[in-house]
Amino acid sequence: MAADNMGGGSDYARREQGYRDRALKLYPWICGRCSREFTYSNLRELTVHHKDHNHENNPPDGSNWELLCLYCHDNEHSKYHEHRLYGGDETPREKEPEPARHNPFAGLKGLLDKK
Repeated sequence: MAADNMGGGSDYARREQGYRDRALKLYPWICGRCSREFTYSNLRELTVHHKDHNHENNPPDGSNWELLCLYCHDNEHSKYHEHRLYGGDETPREKEPEPARHNPFAGLKGLLDKK
């Protein structure tokens, strides 16, 4: 985030480093969307995303954070930005997809018992 979006540059950088350090200790170094794994050599490409998009909301348990790679983080903010521009009944993350109902192995036991 740019310093002009969040207030004073050094204060924001200090806050960001604080919650980033905590998030990296709490969560595995894996992108929460694409599952890309990170090591010390590429850790700078793993970002801390605020689920509610409020960068001031930094609970000690990390419940408002998720680790995302740069690409997935940009995508998440693009979705949020489009939602704010074009509206909708719910925020992008409120609607959970319905669980799958099809069971491809439903009749398998019957087929195996026939033999």
